[in-house]
Amino acid sequence: MKILHIDSGIFIEQSVSRKISRDIVTHLTTQQQADVTYRDLVVNSVPHLDAEALLASESPLSDELIAEVQAADVLVIGAPMYNFTIPTQLKAWLDRILKAGVTFKYTEQGPQGLLQGKTAYIASGRGGIYSQGDAAALDHQESYLRNALAFIGITDVHVVRAEGVNLGDEPRQQALAAAEEAVAEL
Repeated sequence: MKILHIDSGIFIEQSVSRKISRDIVTHLTTQQQADVTYRDLVVNSVPHLDAEALLASESPLSDELIAEVQAADVLVIGAPMYNFTIPTQLKAWLDRILKAGVTFKYTEQGPQGLLQGKTAYIASGRGGIYSQGDAAALDHQESYLRNALAFIGITDVHVVRAEGVNLGDEPRQQALAAAEEAVAEL
């Protein structure tokens, strides 16, 4: 099994999503032998998409990022929620791997993802509660990631979430314990 492990939490030592993504990778690699490629989008950021990069027929960086995704059987994506969505570092990565003719194609029936047969785990850290109640309408993090991954053909997506981590010590500990349980059940 080949795992591509992506982290995008800007608080490197305190990041909940980084902890969860690390726990997922550890769990998966204790289940079976795996080759892990790690990409830290904060430490080694991907430049934001510009017109030149978008229109370029070849891009060594995009080609490298796409090759990592193509080679992976499993993606583990550490994705905290910032301002109701994903970190800008993760968006820049997605902008480079969503490439017409390479990771998806346009057909008469609409876009078709070209990266089928892969599994993705999203390690989601959230300060508040956005999976239910009135705040659920503000979730543009997990819904965006699910849709972006599905667009390129990755529809087997699992979310391990710790939310409410900024609501106090007790809610934080409960959220982390729930995430640890979810990882153990993978």
